[in-house]
Amino acid sequence: MATKKDYLREEIRHIDIKSLDVSHLIDAYRDMAFSARDLARAADYYNMMLEDKNCSVMLCLAGSLFSAGLKDVVVDMVRNNMVDVIISTGAIMVDQDFFEGLGFKHYKGTKFVDDNELRELMIDRIYDTFIDEENLRDCDMTIANICESLEKRPYSSREFIWHMGKYLSEFGKNPNSVVLAAYENNVPIFVPAFSDCSAGFGFVHHQYHNPDKHVSLDSARDFLELTQIKLHTNESGLYMVGGGVPKNFTQDVVVAADILEKEVPMHKYAIQITVADERDGALSGSTLKEASSWGKVDMTYEQMVYCEATIAMPIISAFAYQTGHWKNREKREFHKLFQKEKVEL
Repeated sequence: MATKKDYLREEIRHIDIKSLDVSHLIDAYRDMAFSARDLARAADYYNMMLEDKNCSVMLCLAGSLFSAGLKDVVVDMVRNNMVDVIISTGAIMVDQDFFEGLGFKHYKGTKFVDDNELRELMIDRIYDTFIDEENLRDCDMTIANICESLEKRPYSSREFIWHMGKYLSEFGKNPNSVVLAAYENNVPIFVPAFSDCSAGFGFVHHQYHNPDKHVSLDSARDFLELTQIKLHTNESGLYMVGGGVPKNFTQDVVVAADILEKEVPMHKYAIQITVADERDGALSGSTLKEASSWGKVDMTYEQMVYCEATIAMPIISAFAYQTGHWKNREKREFHKLFQKEKVEL
């Protein structure tokens, strides 16, 4: 029987958009057809978001993105002022990013493997990627320990993730972490379904041992805080990778503002990278065209890109990095909005 070391040998390497020259590729794609032209248009729209001085960029992330090698793409986007707020699934920010911030790794694997043997070795499989379950348990308990260190009250996910970034700034072993970079640059991260990941296990452990007084998560406050950001910035652009809760949650802030009887425009720009199919009525939260009927997304600058994320996201982000509009952007630092006692609507 193989050992754990036999499986966990080759590390996943994260792509570096700073080293990619894709400008000629995008230029060629503009004069092609099908998904190539769609991708080029999406790249142009993301550039327009960064060039528009009144627009704040909201990055929505879903899927196993960072375990697949896309973590440093977002690290560079945060450090170079190419994104102003992040809305993500819990697995990306905890099981994949915070996990690597603690010094753990993801490894090259294969789907052609005996999964029963992996289970016996405490190795988890994400398609063709392996992860050490024992390391994940350490990540879970680190979340529980952070809970133990905090005042026992409800927190928004943004607020709790800020404390995760603070922890990495003091005890982290890998500086290339989105949670850490966001903490250092005052970029808020929201995880609307925070318990659906390793953080959930940490919270379960913490609340089980502290039944009367404990740290908890306030998902309604997440919604309010992101709505407050939309009210503060007014104009916004969506860069969405995958769909699901992050996509729908972020689109909904326009409707939430209307419920509060505040007038804000629909999201001015929107691009989505996905391989989902709209024919079952889903597409992880609808096409962008459909979202317009709900009053969420303007139809002038919207583009669906039907492509797998590890292919499309580095090209779009690298093109924007090379174009350089981020150099002239004002830093929003939206986290500072919530350091005040009250955010005025």
